[in-house]
Amino acid sequence: MQAEAIMTTPVVGIEPSASITEAAGLMLSKKISGLPVIRRDGTLVGIVSESDFLRRGELGTKRKRSRWLELLVSPGRAADEYVQANGRRIEEVMTEDLVTASPRASIAEIVELMTRRHVKRIPVVDGGKVVGIITRTDLLRALLNVLPDAGPAFVDDEQIRQKIIAELATQKWAGKEMICVTVGNGVVELSGAIFDERKRQAAIVAAENVAGVKAVKDNLFCAEPLSVVLVS
Repeated sequence: MQAEAIMTTPVVGIEPSASITEAAGLMLSKKISGLPVIRRDGTLVGIVSESDFLRRGELGTKRKRSRWLELLVSPGRAADEYVQANGRRIEEVMTEDLVTASPRASIAEIVELMTRRHVKRIPVVDGGKVVGIITRTDLLRALLNVLPDAGPAFVDDEQIRQKIIAELATQKWAGKEMICVTVGNGVVELSGAIFDERKRQAAIVAAENVAGVKAVKDNLFCAEPLSVVLVS
C-alpha cells in the first residue's frame, strides 16, 4: 500500500505570513495538532505544531536556565529562542527541517520516517507541491481497514493446532521453548514451559491470530532455564 492510498486530502494548511493566533484557532477548530505551512503556489516551506507554541512569553513558559548555563548559550541560539518565544507570524516560529514523502512511498517507509525522525505527520509532496498529508490517524485508519473480520464459523481443530505450531516454528523467540498446543472446539490450550515471561503473551498472540480460534487458555509455566528436568 502506498502513501497516496491513505493520505488525507485536501490538506488543511496555513500561509507563512499568517499569525500564530490564526494557526492556533485553525488547529482548535479542525481538531488537529499541526499544520503544513504552504505558500499560495502550493510550495511547502515548513510545519507548525502544538510543540512550537510551548515556549511562549505570554504563557510565562520561556526557557529558563541557571546563570552559569546561560553563559554557555551562544548569541545565535539565544536569538533563535527569543524569536520562538515572541514571534507573531508563522514563518517566525515554524519548523523548517521538513520530513516529506512521495505519493508512491510505501507505508513501511512512512512509518520508518515517523519513528526515526520523531514526527507525527508527514506531508506528501509531488512535483514540489503538497498533495496530501499522512498522520498517525491515517495509519490507524489503514490498520482498521486491513484487520481481518471474524473468522469462519468452523475450522477443524487439528488445522488450527497445526497452524499455531507452524507459526511458533517460524518465530525466533519460540525456538527453545517447550510449548504444547491442544485445541478443542476452537478453544486453544497452551501448556508446557517457557524460560522468559515476556514470551507468554507472544505465544497467546500467535494463537489468537489463527482463524477459527475462539479463545486461548494460558497454562504455560515460566521456569528458570536450569530448573526443568526432562524425563523420558
